[in-house]
Amino acid sequence: MSIRKSLFSSIIAFFCNMVLAYVAYGLCRVAFVLENGKTYADSWADNSLADLLKGALVFDTSALLYTNMLYVVLMLFPLHWKERDGWQTMAKWVFVVVNGLCVVMNLADAVYFQYTGRRTTVTVFSEFGNEQNLGGIVGVELLNHWYLVLAGVLIIAMLWVLYVRPKGRPKTHPLWAYYLLHLVVFVAYVPLSVFGMRGGATTAVRPITISNANQYVNKPVEAAIVLNTPFSLIRTINKKVFEEPSYFSDPAELAQVYTPVHVPCDSLTLRRKNVVVLIVESFGREYIGAYNETLEGGNYRGYTPFVDSLYQDCLSFDYTFCNGRKSIDGMPSILSSIPMFVEPFFLTPASLNDVSGLARELGNSGYYSAFFHGAENGSMGFQAFARTTGFKDYFGRTEYKEDPRFDGDADFDGMWAIWDEPFLQFFALKMSEFKEPFVSAVFTASSHHPYVIPDKYKEQFPEEGGQTIHKCIRYTDMSLRRFFETARRQPWFENTIFVFTSDHTNQTCHKEYQTDLGFFGAPILFFDPSGEMPRGRRHAVAQQIDIMPSVLSWLGYDRPYVAFGCDLFTTPDEETWAVQYVGGEVYQYVKGDYVLQIDGDRVKAVYNYKDDWFLTHNLIGTVPEQDQMERELKAIIQQYMHRMNNNELKP
Repeated sequence: MSIRKSLFSSIIAFFCNMVLAYVAYGLCRVAFVLENGKTYADSWADNSLADLLKGALVFDTSALLYTNMLYVVLMLFPLHWKERDGWQTMAKWVFVVVNGLCVVMNLADAVYFQYTGRRTTVTVFSEFGNEQNLGGIVGVELLNHWYLVLAGVLIIAMLWVLYVRPKGRPKTHPLWAYYLLHLVVFVAYVPLSVFGMRGGATTAVRPITISNANQYVNKPVEAAIVLNTPFSLIRTINKKVFEEPSYFSDPAELAQVYTPVHVPCDSLTLRRKNVVVLIVESFGREYIGAYNETLEGGNYRGYTPFVDSLYQDCLSFDYTFCNGRKSIDGMPSILSSIPMFVEPFFLTPASLNDVSGLARELGNSGYYSAFFHGAENGSMGFQAFARTTGFKDYFGRTEYKEDPRFDGDADFDGMWAIWDEPFLQFFALKMSEFKEPFVSAVFTASSHHPYVIPDKYKEQFPEEGGQTIHKCIRYTDMSLRRFFETARRQPWFENTIFVFTSDHTNQTCHKEYQTDLGFFGAPILFFDPSGEMPRGRRHAVAQQIDIMPSVLSWLGYDRPYVAFGCDLFTTPDEETWAVQYVGGEVYQYVKGDYVLQIDGDRVKAVYNYKDDWFLTHNLIGTVPEQDQMERELKAIIQQYMHRMNNNELKP
């Protein structure tokens, strides 16, 4: 038998099409960088273009080899029937559909990155698994980012039009020659493909993961430039989230450096005060004028006149941070003192652990507890976590609709939840039905994508400041003012401690909030209407995970508990600290004048953030505090991983 076709035809076509796929990934990367231009405005001066391109090639190669495995078989497997037109048509469809989906993933992540600060991982499917409004959200984003839709259509059309099909030649070859050549090529391709997937050819090279992107960039946020979304999804499938390091072999030494177990002191002042925690969606520190006296040459006013006025009567701190970048990171951090390390706590097996929290601990002292969120009950896993962390009752959209004092679904924003203004009124009035003392928390929603406000306020709060969220911040600020007006008339108000924070940051305008630290800039305020709690601004660091131990300390709680943050009321200002997982297995630790970043086992950078907020001068190896900060950060990480894996979130 013989074959009337070039021996090299399908081989040449395969490699031409793989080059075409590389071009598609490259175009998606250009779109990603342009869409997030503000984040990467200074990256080109700080990084080697050759390193960025090399990193992109490594990760694109791995992703393309993973996703095109079926196409490889269709084109290179030694089988002469694959030269037929029907087979080649099938191969073309497989190539275009698979790589077209990868194009869609990469372009979609260009938008989603703005909310997470990193490439999307497989946990995104769990994060939004219970949402009923994803179709509407996607539809809004398609309209808002029509240019990315157009880019996607053009790139996929390019894959189709420029696809190379094997071409026959008027020459006949014996089948044995065909099979010998294709067998050799296929056998040679297999190990090369494995090397490409792993990111190296030697046995000393471990398969590359997301963290390997950091070797090609100077800052963790820049790792997303060299990564691609298909790779991030593939490499996090069935990946163990919490891998315990062995920084410290002696448990006693580890506990001496850092322990999350809080043991109350002998002398306590018992205060039977109510606790109200306000978690305000996307209400980043950048939007609050009182925090930004020097921004824009001292002329910045922000978008929160009420919170600015409240700030004057609160306890505040110079440097305040959230411990994650998503809404589902905020609840564990604020209410259970569990920061986000690697993946959102909600979405990990550790969420089934015995979890403590503000509500559960105060429940031990006879407090009633309730959590409020105006979305559909069950949305974002909030209701499940509220129960996990000890809240006795949950009030959501369902309970709001059942209250005859309000207008039910007429107050629904059409996408996520009940508008903030009416729901915060519901929150204030409902607490008057609770037996004191109580602890309650509310998670607002109106300053959430797609950034709309009620029609009746569109003239009062027009678009301004260059970001669509700004009008929503003004609306929510007004809603908070009306909440406090109502709360002041309630019998429980004077005997209540209010804690105000945001779940995470969001759309930013200023470079000061587009750094590895700025991305985590969130307000943290303590307000005691009775005046018993100190007021004013302390020259200290504060973070969301400090809220639980600080509140328990102020109330005189007398039992041991686990909390990863520190007690701000007993910790000296110079000893306060903050920790964040930046992404790509990079953690950063803020203490004193410095922020330290580690990548796995090694220190990646040290900056004096007070003098160098933009983190441009890496002081690694020159700062006396570096060694101790490294020990403390590694102890925090090891304690976290050990306790997550061994169900030790209670003492």
